Amino acid sequence: MEDSQDVCDSVERDNSTCSTSTSSGYRLFDRQTTIHQLMGGGKAADVLLWKRQHVSWGIIVVATVAWLIFERSGLSFLTICSNVLLFLIVLRFLHANYASFRDKQIQTLPELVLSEEMVNYAAASFRMKVNYLLLMAHDITLGKDFRLFFMVVGFLWILSVLGSLISFFTLAYIGTILSVTLPALYNRYEEQVDRCAGSIHRNFSRHYKIVDDNVMSRFPRNVVPKDKPM
Repeated sequence: MEDSQDVCDSVERDNSTCSTSTSSGYRLFDRQTTIHQLMGGGKAADVLLWKRQHVSWGIIVVATVAWLIFERSGLSFLTICSNVLLFLIVLRFLHANYASFRDKQIQTLPELVLSEEMVNYAAASFRMKVNYLLLMAHDITLGKDFRLFFMVVGFLWILSVLGSLISFFTLAYIGTILSVTLPALYNRYEEQVDRCAGSIHRNFSRHYKIVDDNVMSRFPRNVVPKDKPM
C-alpha cells in the first residue's frame, strides 16, 4: 500500500511539474487567458474559432463570391455597389406596391437606430486606438524604441511589396480568409505553435540584444535640449 501511495504521489508531482512548466512557458501574444477570452469571448470569437461552423462557412463563401465579382467582372467597386443597392431598392419598392395592390399586409422592416451608448463606445474605442498609434509614432520619431521602429518599417515594406503584386481586393480577401482560419488552427495546435514561437522569440531576442549592445547603444536615446542663455 505504501509503495502504491508513493507511486501515486510521484505521478501527481510529475503532473504538477508538467502543468507548471507548460503554464510558465512562452505563450503567443504574451497572453494569460485562453484564445477565446483574448478574442472577446462573444459571438465573434465563436465564429472565428469555428464554434458556429455554418456562420464561418458562410463568411468564406460570401467573401469568395465577392472576390470573384470584384476581380473577374471588370467593373469598379463603386459601380458594383451602386448596382446592388439599385437592385435591392427597386425590388423592395415593387414588392411593397405589389402587396398594397393585392391588399396584402406589408412585412414591416426592423427599425435600425444607433443608440447614444453604442456611438459613445465606438468613439471611445476609436480614440484609444488613435492615441496608441500617435504614441507609437511619437516614440519612433524620437528614436526611443528601435525594436518598434524596425517592426513598423518591416511591416510597411511588406505591405508595399504585397501592394505591388496583388490588388487591394485580393489582399482583403486573403486577410478575411486568414482571419477566419488561423485562429481556429492555432486553437487546435496551440501547444505546438507556442513551442515553435517561443523558440523563434528566444533566438530573435538573443540576436536583438547583440545588435542593441554593439550598434544601437551607440546612438543617443534621449536628446535633451539645452537651455538658451538669458
